[in-house]
Amino acid sequence: MPTSNTEQQTQGRVADPCVMVIFGATGDLTKRKLFPALYNLAKSNLLSREFAIVCTSRTDMTTEAFRDLISQDIKTYATSAVEPDIWEWFLQRTYYAGGDVTNPECYQKLKDLLAQVNQSHGTHANYFYYLATAPNFFGEIIRQLGAVGLMTEENGQWRRVIIEKPFGHDLESARALNAEIKQVINERQIYRIDHYLGKETVQNLLVFRFGNGIFDPVWNRRYVDHVEITAAETVGVEKRGGYYETSGALRDMVPNHLFQLVSLTAMEPPISFDANAVRDEQAKVLHAISPIPPEEVLTRAVRGQYGPGDDDDEHMLGYRQETGVNPNSTTETFVALKLMIDNWRWAGVPFYLRTGKRLPKRVTEIAIQFKSAPLMLFRDTPVERLRTNRLVIHIQPDEGISLRFGAKIPGPIMRLGAVEMDFNYVDYFGSVPSTGYERLLYDCMVGDATLFQRADMVEAGWRVIEPVLDVWKALPPRSFPNYAAGTWGPKEAEELLARDGREWRPID
Repeated sequence: MPTSNTEQQTQGRVADPCVMVIFGATGDLTKRKLFPALYNLAKSNLLSREFAIVCTSRTDMTTEAFRDLISQDIKTYATSAVEPDIWEWFLQRTYYAGGDVTNPECYQKLKDLLAQVNQSHGTHANYFYYLATAPNFFGEIIRQLGAVGLMTEENGQWRRVIIEKPFGHDLESARALNAEIKQVINERQIYRIDHYLGKETVQNLLVFRFGNGIFDPVWNRRYVDHVEITAAETVGVEKRGGYYETSGALRDMVPNHLFQLVSLTAMEPPISFDANAVRDEQAKVLHAISPIPPEEVLTRAVRGQYGPGDDDDEHMLGYRQETGVNPNSTTETFVALKLMIDNWRWAGVPFYLRTGKRLPKRVTEIAIQFKSAPLMLFRDTPVERLRTNRLVIHIQPDEGISLRFGAKIPGPIMRLGAVEMDFNYVDYFGSVPSTGYERLLYDCMVGDATLFQRADMVEAGWRVIEPVLDVWKALPPRSFPNYAAGTWGPKEAEELLARDGREWRPID
């Protein structure tokens, strides 16, 4: 973690010797995120010299052809200049084996290749598997790995698996998937990944809250009026229309990304930064979120779908015109929720969440809106209304923290103005090339599951949104599309806060 110039920077330990096995290795995630992240880890001297990569997918090709393919991809997707020596080191320990993940022969071939790689590179037979596949293959892959002994831990060797979202599509399916994979492996071997938690600012939430004595005393219902969490994207569904039709914004974003941000914002101080100590407190928050009663879903949950829109540069298609989308689709591309956390710290403090596609700006942030100061002191002055203090944690694309407070404007009369104090990571600590996956891959290699979801957290998230899914399924939307591409969502999202006498923080 970066430190000031007067402090000594601690270098993280080198990751364990191991082999990373990537299922679905010819997909976008591997070339856009995984290989650039691994390259950055190697450049930072955090990868073991006894490290190798085995890739597999349905595409039939040789190891040499795969190496040529990723050598072209890295030129496009690397986050910094590629140093030939480091990349050559990578290529010499990258292997490929094509195969169908539903065919047992694929796993025997993989087992034989892993034995060869282990012998060639001295990886201590430590393996972790990254499932960058369609979700319906997660259980199948883990079961088949177990059947050929590739999940068995013995003689100090470890086996771990990283599972991409979505983890289930509702509470019942999430429970079933947890039960299925736990027949093969233990919870401590499962790393349910959420790439939002690879962001520096998200990780810094723990330091910000619990490493600074000035914030925790006001981080509660006595001083906080409400919390807003926004995850906005400017893009549409692009080429993911087929997947999005089965998911929608609620399933795609809320029980994983947004609830992770809620839990880190609202959790109690853990007894340590041990993985389970942190996740115990996160789980308590998720269990304390009150599911929205069915009769309140229509007033506390807003759904939207973008229609055509224009900006200065382009005409944007509506969701129903996107490739792979039903022309009469009722799938939501925007969600806003009002949630309440029933515990001592947050009783009565609403958490407003919103996420959507084709919004005006790409931004993810957490805004803590504090209560107003008493006006009595200013009753004989021209000041009619004090602007409240607000703390904003900017997660992407510009990572940082800003604080708004009031100050007197110079002059002979009492006039107040709002002052913004901004801290940007890049300005203070410099830019570090990152995909957001470096920390997560490294943590898996060293066995630190702090930033990964546990089974009870996943199920608690689905439990909260289950009533919303049920009501929306029973009552299809009548007004879709209900916001133009390039706007901040349907008017009902504004009304969600307006009913409480509040409004969304303006995002420029």
